[in-house]
Amino acid sequence: MKTAILALLLGLSLPALADRMPLPADTPASYKAECGSCHLAFPPALLSAGDWQRTLAGLKSHFGTDASVEGRNSQEIAAFLRRHAGDAGRLGSAGDPPRITQTARFSHKHREVPARFWSDPRVKTAANCEGCHRGAAEGRYSEHDLAIPGLHG
Repeated sequence: MKTAILALLLGLSLPALADRMPLPADTPASYKAECGSCHLAFPPALLSAGDWQRTLAGLKSHFGTDASVEGRNSQEIAAFLRRHAGDAGRLGSAGDPPRITQTARFSHKHREVPARFWSDPRVKTAANCEGCHRGAAEGRYSEHDLAIPGLHG
């Protein structure tokens, strides 16, 4: 009986866990400082190891900005992203250059978002997680905690 109750409780909590993607406990300060200085320090599981490698190789011209990282910080960030990268099979192609917003996971999670919200001045771009998700910086992406009223409904 206890096993059945435990299984039921776990099953009920899975949807909530699916909307949680905090940065791993071993996230280096260099990742938060370098990547988080211009945009949200994205959870590494949002891209595959190969896509992170291509992203790091293209930092000299990272979406129109020189985001180069040198020396020890570069090595530390690359190792961290490799360690915690997402499954390429589940994520799908991230395009060229890799974009989190081009993955199958992102498309699936955002399939019900009306096009008008992507151009809303509070959002500006699909890559601006914090434009819609109040808890994005803490790894919370629940559709029940959106910053824009009416986004899902």
